[in-house]
Amino acid sequence: MATFKTLVLVTGATSGIGFELAAQLLAKGTYHVFLGARNPEKGHAAVATLRARNPAGSVEMLHLDVTEDTTIESAAHSIQQSHGHLDILVNNAAVSAMTGPSLREQMRAAFDTNATGPAVVASVFAPLLQNSTAASRRIINVTSGAGSIERRLDPSSPIYNVQQVQYRASKTALHMVSACQLVEFAPFGVKVFLYDPGFTQSNLGPHNTEANGARAAADSVRPLMDVLEGKRDDEVGKILHNTGSWPW
Repeated sequence: MATFKTLVLVTGATSGIGFELAAQLLAKGTYHVFLGARNPEKGHAAVATLRARNPAGSVEMLHLDVTEDTTIESAAHSIQQSHGHLDILVNNAAVSAMTGPSLREQMRAAFDTNATGPAVVASVFAPLLQNSTAASRRIINVTSGAGSIERRLDPSSPIYNVQQVQYRASKTALHMVSACQLVEFAPFGVKVFLYDPGFTQSNLGPHNTEANGARAAADSVRPLMDVLEGKRDDEVGKILHNTGSWPW
């Protein structure tokens, strides 16, 4: 395989923000995208859709379920064998976990995907990130301002009356995971970011629709591209969104 400038893995990339991020990266022509998919059939379909657009960059599907260690380890082994390194990891896979037989099961599902998953994926892929010699090497954890404790306690917040303890608490946990990664990876020159794409049209939940005011994935991903391309490196260590940052 030809050598590409930047190797990027995006988890949860068969739809929504993950798929759109893959599309915008491929349009640049300087990226090779590993499209992480929990469901291989959906992953292959997403890759076929992207390739049909004749993108300047290249893409391949990786079976990767962030709640299944065997798929994470297999995906890392595959990249190790084919490339020997990874430049950018985007932990995008997420669930709202608002349905389920009990609150305990909902909490477990939310934490497993939204917090434990990114922690394990980064840990397994750490050697590949450390092997990168690119100045752009980084981890980007896709989060939500709903996980900000300060915003949760602010009555003026537009989502103050939205409880969603499952989703909120799991994203707050992701913030601590990211803070720990920031310290862990700094000696290796790997930057760690948190980015909130905002209320976006996606399969995350039934309310993420245009009719409810959710913006198009393309609009949410453009500012994320700025983070990925180093344009907001001076804001590392903050919970970023499209125009600024959220309090922790």
